[in-house]
Formats: sequence, structure tokens, C-alpha cells
Amino acid sequence: MSARFEQLLHGLIGLDAESVGQVVIERAVRQRVAALGCANEDAYWLKVHNSASEQQALVEAVVVPETWFFRYPESFVALVNLARERSTQLAGARPLRILSLPCSTGEEPYSIAMSLLDAGLPGDGFRIDAMDISEVNLQRAERALYGRNSFRGDDLSFRDRHFAETPEGFELRSQVRRKVRLLAGNLLAPGLLAGEAPYDFVFCRNLLIYFDRPTQHTVAGVLQRLMRDDGALFIGPAEASLFSQVGMQALNIPLAFVFRRQTPRPPSAPAQAVPSVTARTRPAPVAMPVARAPAPVRRTPAAVPAPATVAAADTALGEIAALANAGRSDEARAACERHLAAHGPTAQAFYWLGLLSDVAGRSSEAQDYYRKTLYLEPTHAEALAHLSALLAARGDMAGARRLQQRAGRGVSRDER
Repeated sequence: MSARFEQLLHGLIGLDAESVGQVVIERAVRQRVAALGCANEDAYWLKVHNSASEQQALVEAVVVPETWFFRYPESFVALVNLARERSTQLAGARPLRILSLPCSTGEEPYSIAMSLLDAGLPGDGFRIDAMDISEVNLQRAERALYGRNSFRGDDLSFRDRHFAETPEGFELRSQVRRKVRLLAGNLLAPGLLAGEAPYDFVFCRNLLIYFDRPTQHTVAGVLQRLMRDDGALFIGPAEASLFSQVGMQALNIPLAFVFRRQTPRPPSAPAQAVPSVTARTRPAPVAMPVARAPAPVRRTPAAVPAPATVAAADTALGEIAALANAGRSDEARAACERHLAAHGPTAQAFYWLGLLSDVAGRSSEAQDYYRKTLYLEPTHAEALAHLSALLAARGDMAGARRLQQRAGRGVSRDER
């Protein structure tokens, strides 16, 4: 049943069906069959095959966003530092240009705006373009009204500064919203943003993991075209290896996952078409087998470590982050094993092993490491997010929701 729909989705958005799982696509098709009142899947196929609007609706049923404000917080710290340097170089000649895609429901581009405003950059000193293929996502981003699941982590002081609490949720203040221009567009459309000047900073995180290898390389080329020669690209942790292979170099800022071009830009070909983008005035999961239960990590009382021991552990974790950011996965894994041997079980070492297992395609193993991370640190936001995405891809939506709720409210002793 799903093969023709898988092919359709691949043609529309470059989706690799294995990255989300057959069950996700089948569920989306059933939802659309029911929504349209089609007699069966064959009738729906005729409908979707001949309707651009229904193709869009199917895409939106498959691509379920999982995002929140200040996800990967270290990347926003890195952005502020890089933006200050670039602003000094520009000396007011033009505003910084920043692109966020896919922007989902707006949490990422609005986090960028809040970071730069809080850092003291003038409002006319930067401009943010935010793009997504989903009209539903863009409508929510335009409304800029968010529930508690969009706010995770311990430091929510930005919510007090930039949001007004209402009976429906937290509404973003206009001074942040007006810094972001929302665009509808497909990253695979010929000539995407061809009429726009290149960007100083591009955010495209956790998207390429949904594509097959040829599509990944195509998208990597598009992203490099959209960047200035001296621009910086922020990506997801599982995508570092790919960008290391296509002429990009990690800046080695721990946990920021930021790359720059290491070779000169090749001569640009003329744009093939008018960009398929509409301005508005206002990934993500991997399929896997059922994971075995992780081996328990035994907690034993220990003396408070000496400062030298703590410093050595921090240095080792920094080394792991630098290797992973640079796409040197095997070396990063070996550094994790050395860290565990020297310092015993730690949440962050198990978390890095989970990420590295994801990169290597060992999804069941990755789940085990994320669960070990959560045993040691039950509120570890990134481990909760990654494990939630993996469960959702398997079709365990109830388990995924439980993890999302844990991330939003903290964890009781009984849930650990």
C-alpha cells in the first residue's frame, strides 16, 4: 500500500521513507482518507495525485514538528558571539542576514531574535528570514501563541521578558515577532531564494536525517549556495559527518554544531527559475526495531570528587564534543569509552554515545544509551527529545508524549 505514497513524498520533499518508518506514512494516509471521506486508499490516491493542495496536506500529516525555544542552547551563545564579531566588521554598512529553515512553528527563528536582542544588538542590525513548507506551521508561527511544551529546560527567564501570559498560552511580544519574516517554500525547489542576497548565518538542523544520501548532498549544496563565503551554518548533531564530507569545517565550539566553508565557493550557475517562495505579511524521527531494555547503571555513594578530577572530566567531555562536532565519530566514541573508564558512568557520556549511535545508524543501541542517560539525569532535555522522536517513529505515540510531558514539567521519583 505505502510504496506509491513513499515515492510521492520522496518526489515532493525528498523524504526517505525509512527515516520516519512505514507506519508513520500509513497513519498519515489513513488520516487523510478519513478527513476527505474517500471510499478507500485507491480513491485517495487519485485525489492526492491530482491535487497540489492535498499533496501539501499529506506532507503536513507526515512531517510532525518537534521543537521548542532555545533547543541546543549552546548554539545561540555561539551565534551571539559570531554575530557581534560580524556586526563589528560591518560597522553598520548593512544588517546581518540570518535564515532559519525549516522554521516549523517559529520557535527557532524567534529564539534567534530573542538571543540577539538580549545581547544588545540593535533591532535594525539584523534581519531573520524563516521558511517552512507547511502552511499550518507558518500559521502557528504567525500567531506566535505557545503552550508549555515549547518551553523546556531550567532557565525560562526569557519567557518573562518576551512573552505575555494569556488564558490560551504565552503570546510572543511584537518587538520579537517583527524581526522575523515568514516565508513559504520548499528547500528542493529550483532557484530557491535566488533573488535574495546570501546569508551570514543559516540554521538548518535535524532535517537532512530524513533524506536519502543523494538528496542530502543536493540539500547540502543548496545550503552552501545560500550562505556567504564567510558565513556559518548551524546543523543538528547527527549531521556533522555529512557536512565534513562536502567541504565544510567545524568551528569546534562545543555543542554548537556550527560549520564554515573550508574551500572557495565554485562559480555560481544562473538561477534556474523564479524562487518558489511566498512571503507572508505577518527534523523528527527514525524508524527502528523495538529496543531491548538497557542494562542498569548502578549508582553507588561516592566521595565528592577533587577539583582536579572534575576538571579532567570536563576536559574529556570537551574533547568528545569537539570530535563529534567535527564529524570524527569513531574518535568521539573512543573518547567516550575512555571517559567512562576513567570517571565512571556519567549522563553526558552516555548521551554522546547515544548521538554517535544515531549517526552510525544503530538506532536500538542509541535508545539504550538515551535511557541510561535518563536513569542518571531524568530531566536531560536532549535525551528526552531524541528518545521521544525515536519512539514516535516506531509508532509509540503514547510513549513519545510521556517523554515530552516529562521534559516540560520535570520528573518525579516514581517516573525515573
